[in-house]
Amino acid sequence: MPVPRHILGLSAYYHDAAAALVVDGRIVAAAQEERFSRRKNDPDFPAQAVQFCLRQAGLNAGELDAVVFYDKPVLKFARLLETYLAVAPGGWRTFPTVLTNWLGGKLDLRKTIRAELPGLPPACPILFTEHHQAHAASAFYPSPFDEAAILTIDGVGEWATTTIGHGRGGEIKLLKELRFPHSLGLVYSAFTDYCGFRINSGEYKLMGLAPYGEPQYAEVIRQELLDIKPDGSFRLNLEYFNFLHGTTMTNDRFHRLLGGPPRRPDQKIEPRHMDVARSIQLVTEEIMILLARQARAVTGLKNLCLAGGVALNCVANGRILREKIFEQIWIQPAAGDAGGALGAALAAWHAQVPAATGAKPPGDAMQGSLLGPGFTDAEIEAVLHAHGAVYKKLDPSALLDFTVDLLQREQVIGWFQGRMEFGPRALGNRSILGDARSAKMQSVMNLKVKFRESFRPFAPLVRRERVADYFEMDADSPYMLLVAPVKRELCRPVPPEVTGFDRLGAIRSTLPAITHVDYSARIQTVDQIRNPLLYGLLERFEAATSCGVLVNTSFNVRGEPVVCTPDDAYRCFMNTEMDWLVMGSFAVERTAQPRQNLPRRILLEAD
Repeated sequence: MPVPRHILGLSAYYHDAAAALVVDGRIVAAAQEERFSRRKNDPDFPAQAVQFCLRQAGLNAGELDAVVFYDKPVLKFARLLETYLAVAPGGWRTFPTVLTNWLGGKLDLRKTIRAELPGLPPACPILFTEHHQAHAASAFYPSPFDEAAILTIDGVGEWATTTIGHGRGGEIKLLKELRFPHSLGLVYSAFTDYCGFRINSGEYKLMGLAPYGEPQYAEVIRQELLDIKPDGSFRLNLEYFNFLHGTTMTNDRFHRLLGGPPRRPDQKIEPRHMDVARSIQLVTEEIMILLARQARAVTGLKNLCLAGGVALNCVANGRILREKIFEQIWIQPAAGDAGGALGAALAAWHAQVPAATGAKPPGDAMQGSLLGPGFTDAEIEAVLHAHGAVYKKLDPSALLDFTVDLLQREQVIGWFQGRMEFGPRALGNRSILGDARSAKMQSVMNLKVKFRESFRPFAPLVRRERVADYFEMDADSPYMLLVAPVKRELCRPVPPEVTGFDRLGAIRSTLPAITHVDYSARIQTVDQIRNPLLYGLLERFEAATSCGVLVNTSFNVRGEPVVCTPDDAYRCFMNTEMDWLVMGSFAVERTAQPRQNLPRRILLEAD
């Protein structure tokens, strides 16, 4: 059989559908469907993401050598059937809907995929990896390690919810697993839902809320909800959960245990919700540390790779790093289901090529996770012209100096450069930037730009060689997936009587815009290899201000995906109170734009 050169990976039909293309073992393109459809967490077949990947490689569907899906539908359906039978008659109310969905196309995915990919050669195989194999492949193969322990943690794939394995060269072996319904991802989602946030998108909010509370319920969780073993495995007390029987995650017994009914999204966040968030976050960290220790003991390896949705819990990741269980850790930036598309393609490549040619490429093969679409200045200018926008064009050096000047004046900048990021984080190419020294920046960005909850923190950007000067960490964190304390000498005390959301107004450090209420920060390190333009901006900002840190948040508003195209960027920019848009070589001032481009709410305010 000839070695497959062009392998397309797919994830779909749950949440965060995505496509990824691997050519001769190298990652060429990857993107989530939501960025094109503009439907957040779009679960549908990633048709537009597929077309982007093919365009990026200069291919058409007829040139694909294999298509790989990120889990095994027959095994997943068997698990669903077995679960419904085990809890009968409790689950019969939801069973007809689930059965209809599966019989409508999920079981015969080969047929569905061929229908969605016209031009795919009949001889092109359609393959399936197991869900956690895809996660493990996405974690290990792009990592900079020749060998490493692998830990994958999420809600559930087919049966597995957590796996421990190892990777060596071109081979991955999964050694241990925890099986459904005992799932750390499902537990964290249950608490996310209980606190009034959306499952599969609100887990970040729960993590951000946790530092405002106290772990009042941690012991109750350990005693009543989870039977945690020393190796990190655990069993759920299913008497408190409803996800096996119905359409909700928790039941009345769960609610009584935590002191009241679930919070509705429109209800005020109370101190109890803060304490619940802090409690489950603490227990999650404890379990992840136990699992990491077990991974070290089972494999005997000094490096760790992480993937699965729970690996996006950057607070827990930071604790694993500080515990020094491993010498180095590397986390897949698209750790959730989107990254499964990439892992599926990489797993298929390494399974089908000879060992000599299947060895891992050196270094971080994720290329800064800048794997999405990019746009030329000509394409950007055509969009600005179509909107009748007022703009100026600057050469690269002048553009950086101009942006530094804006940042010093506490302007909020929409920063649109190069190729779009793959994964949930904006890493400096589809970002909103600000001055980390500004005391007002967090509230301005949250309320006037992002239109989101005021309690949510923002991440710092810092050059790799300067990270230890500002934070209690000296490690690579290129994908914003490690949390560490701000340097003690930079911190400012907050009076003990200031509690809850009142702590938001307190100046906690000399970098107030990126210092969370517990004096922590979710760090992104920047180097010249992955993002030379952003590195240059930080360098010039520090030369001008003696401060080497900027605020970075994703270029989107609440409820919308991160912007993908110049048109997305301009429209989003005009619907916020960002001050400037710096897109390619062009600088656009919002207040200078034609009146007809301003949204109605701003026109009414102006009138």
